[in-house]
Amino acid sequence: MIHSYLESIENEVSLLSPDRHEDLIQKIAEYVVEENKNGEKAQLHFICTHNSRRSQFAQTWCAFTQAWLGLDVADSYSGGTEVTACNERTIAALGRAGFKIEKEGSDNPLYTITSEDDDTEVKLWSKLFDDEANPVRRFAAIMTCDEADQNCPLIPGAAIRVPLTYTDPKYADDSDNELPAYDLTCKIIATDMLRLFKKVKEMI
Repeated sequence: MIHSYLESIENEVSLLSPDRHEDLIQKIAEYVVEENKNGEKAQLHFICTHNSRRSQFAQTWCAFTQAWLGLDVADSYSGGTEVTACNERTIAALGRAGFKIEKEGSDNPLYTITSEDDDTEVKLWSKLFDDEANPVRRFAAIMTCDEADQNCPLIPGAAIRVPLTYTDPKYADDSDNELPAYDLTCKIIATDMLRLFKKVKEMI
């Protein structure tokens, strides 16, 4: 099902303008290619304030778009400036996109995200950007929200820092627009990750 979702994005050319985030995606692609030329997989660390919505979408799609394109060039991580929990609306949107999801725990649950299409697996839970599960050196710090970008003037160990920011779907919580807002954010981030790794594939 994830493959069908990504195929639909490729066919939906009007979703994003072709120059959206183009310079930022190019910068990340160049980092990924350079790391692989040096014999290392790139480490892409997606950071937002609560590590509950946008950074979790990005971590997931970073892994699964690579798999769909037959690439294994980057490991994906996520973190925040505060610990909360991966928002249930985020998880529900990933489920609607076609992912299989298993949940462990309650206060800050661990979600295991898989797909019927391949053996890729992503573990999601809310954590600080400097949590021991995340890289400590030579990684790309990709800031998925303006607030985290402003509140973290320094990300120790980052090789590059890129403000690839998105509107927080939280604005639609508990409204009639909640599902469409989360589904759109999920799709926009999936689209950017697909654009990123298609660019990488052209460059390597």
